[in-house]
Amino acid sequence: MLRTVLRSVFRDRHRFLLPAMAVLIGVACVSGSLLYTQSLARGAARLQHASRPDVSVEVRPHGSGTAEGTAAPDEALRHRLSALSGVTAARGTLRGRAFLVGRDGTLVGPPSAATGVNFVPRGHGRDPRYPMTRGRGPHGPGEVAVDRWSARRAGYRVGDRVRVVVAGEVRSARLTGTFTVYDPATAGGGTVLAFDEPTARALFAPAPGRYASAPGRYASAPGRYASVTLTAAPGTSASALAERVTRALPRGLEAVTRARLDAEAAEAPDRRKLGTLLLLFAGIALFVSAFLVSNTFTMLSTVRARELALLRAVGASRRRVLGTVLAEAAVVGAAAAVAGYALGVGVATLLADLFPAAAGPASTAPLDVLSPLPLLTALCVGVGFTAAAAYLPALRASAVAPVAALRTSVPDPTVSLRRRNRIGSAVTAAGALLLIAGQGELGALCVATSVLLAGLILLTPQAARAATRVLRAPARRLAGMSGTLALANVCRNPRRTAATAGALTVCLALVSAVTVGLSSLSATAGREAEAAMPTDLRITAVDFAEINARTAAKVARLPHVAAAGSVREVGLRLREGPDVWAAVVDPEAVGPGRLADFTVHTGDLADLPRGIAVTRDLAAEHGWRLGDRLTGRRLSDAGAPVGPALEREIVAVYDGPEALGPALLPESAVTGKGAPSGEVTSVLVRAEAGRTAAAKEEIRRALRNPALLVEDRVDAVRNAGQGFGALRSVLYAMLSVTAVVAALGVANTMSMAVFERTREIGLLRVVGLDRAGVRSLLRVESVVVSALGAGLGILAGVAAGVAAVAGQSGAVVSVPWMSLSALLVGAGVVGVLAALGPGTRAVAVPVTRAIAGEVG
Repeated sequence: MLRTVLRSVFRDRHRFLLPAMAVLIGVACVSGSLLYTQSLARGAARLQHASRPDVSVEVRPHGSGTAEGTAAPDEALRHRLSALSGVTAARGTLRGRAFLVGRDGTLVGPPSAATGVNFVPRGHGRDPRYPMTRGRGPHGPGEVAVDRWSARRAGYRVGDRVRVVVAGEVRSARLTGTFTVYDPATAGGGTVLAFDEPTARALFAPAPGRYASAPGRYASAPGRYASVTLTAAPGTSASALAERVTRALPRGLEAVTRARLDAEAAEAPDRRKLGTLLLLFAGIALFVSAFLVSNTFTMLSTVRARELALLRAVGASRRRVLGTVLAEAAVVGAAAAVAGYALGVGVATLLADLFPAAAGPASTAPLDVLSPLPLLTALCVGVGFTAAAAYLPALRASAVAPVAALRTSVPDPTVSLRRRNRIGSAVTAAGALLLIAGQGELGALCVATSVLLAGLILLTPQAARAATRVLRAPARRLAGMSGTLALANVCRNPRRTAATAGALTVCLALVSAVTVGLSSLSATAGREAEAAMPTDLRITAVDFAEINARTAAKVARLPHVAAAGSVREVGLRLREGPDVWAAVVDPEAVGPGRLADFTVHTGDLADLPRGIAVTRDLAAEHGWRLGDRLTGRRLSDAGAPVGPALEREIVAVYDGPEALGPALLPESAVTGKGAPSGEVTSVLVRAEAGRTAAAKEEIRRALRNPALLVEDRVDAVRNAGQGFGALRSVLYAMLSVTAVVAALGVANTMSMAVFERTREIGLLRVVGLDRAGVRSLLRVESVVVSALGAGLGILAGVAAGVAAVAGQSGAVVSVPWMSLSALLVGAGVVGVLAALGPGTRAVAVPVTRAIAGEVG
């Protein structure tokens, strides 16, 4: 049996080539994703270990530690821990956001990876975490040291004056040295700036009256640290030291060993999400490949029906025939798996090159190409998936009757499509109802879209018949008899047409859903950005940066600025009632003719310093009236009530811009004695009449802070829409793999169809159809099948995208018809390209041999 299978696969190797390529692509994506994520995990663990070589145990707040009021280690605790037996050194860690400004005035590296740290010298002024390559460590607030990769990128040398942005301000400092550091920030292309400890404490651990929301920042008083790290004495294990330290810790702190820190770095949630996303798209590529594999074995079974009947006639059982066909599929899958794994190594290397560190140490470890998990997965996926996709065609092949061997040809069984159409209609209707019911729920929408796609694929034969009736007249006028014959061929085997178009249907449904979703997100972001602009200009910080509290006062003094005011956002948990979010403003900034126009229905905004103002909608929702008193506590960034109770009287009910609602609080309410204030979210600016452009340029020159964006309304809408460009590119790049597989499916079907219809094409040539006519026939057939699959996919994708967006509160549904039309045209181009090879082969066969049926 094995010899028979291998001989059959070798004989039909050119027919197995395209399905094997489809499986190869899927296996390459799966194995490449696994190899890359394994490399990332090992690289992260290695980087974590190298970044802090002096750490045996870390003492940190229990859990995330980001909520205000969370316990944090302080100087007194560090001193006590340093005196414990088995501890040779105890170091306090300060860490926050600090940005390096290049010579061109832009930020060096991505803002998400801009880090500031404290330089803690030991003997001879050296810090083991930041060993100097040139110069020395910083001393005093006017000095800074920078990692050597960032200094090289920015073109700075030791002794240069550099600009840094920290705590929302641009500062000038002298570069005293460059150092080597193995840090996640530099691995991500970012920067590491080191300050002496007193300066770092002032910047990253400020006194009460202020809290930080950036990742890695903790609310802290003087003397508090983000964490304290301990170095174990020789002969003391990290686990034993951690147990000893735990007994000395106050409530809310935990001691974590070095092994656990490395494991956490390797198992970071973001890294797991990336691996899941890559595997998801690999699975989609494999799913689309199933249509190609199944279609190939179905067509081969039809061509080899007489051969299979002969096997039955000489005594082979149905099980033997089934096993033979599945064994062929397994051989093809195994070959594709081996080649796919080799290609997967290249895919993993490509992924590492596509997401490299702009500077600094690599965040990935060398690929372990012999890792058991990716190897076994590639083999199992290649063999198992191909065999599973070929099972139904193999089952139908085993049903060929032995008497069919006596015929010169085996006619295709004609099976009514009524049952399929009824089932397809019911499944499509169920999918549509599930889409309507599952609006806004991602899991429900995925199920609903899958059901809808299954129903449309079942209805594809009926859709093909309807499409050919509509296209018959145009095809006759454009392509003559070739067009008429091509449409007839589309309907000749409707199940094959459905299988071929199904791959494109799934692919274009995904692309269309992504297109509609991103277009809607962009439109929603644009509308929100416009609504957040109640004034002529707005100053905001780039992601992960902040605005200094003195920025508004500085801007207000500029010549063409009529008014400027800071806006903070604060949540209040009321004693009786829901959480309320309020905009914290300077009461003078909301006065008549100042930042924005308000409609006051009752009360007076002039009384805001002693109370709270609420919008009319919020007052109506909760039954509040002028003079009512609201009592509650501020919410921290983690959503926990903090600080003393606030009791405010409703002094005004108003209507105003969304950015200044649904409630207004004076700055005194959150900056009073002992109550920390929220970070400034924006600075609103009203320019003098007709001087908006001049005011914008003045503000930029005065601030000279590349971490701040100065926008007018047009800028805000444009920048909000551009924020999804990178995500769109990544998703399209991943989905392009499925498009390639779908295109292979169309090409494979046309190639197999040429082989099946060799004698028919020869007869057409005899009765007068020239070579150009044969090519035109195949081209029209390929384009119609491609357009049919694309049209159904776009329909399903638009429905899924609209349902996903419509379920989100306040979202704007935007269907980019031009982009979707381009997808349909692209499917037509795929059809034309897929017919080129089969058309060339069809006209290359001599007419006499084709009529005799000698080609195969």
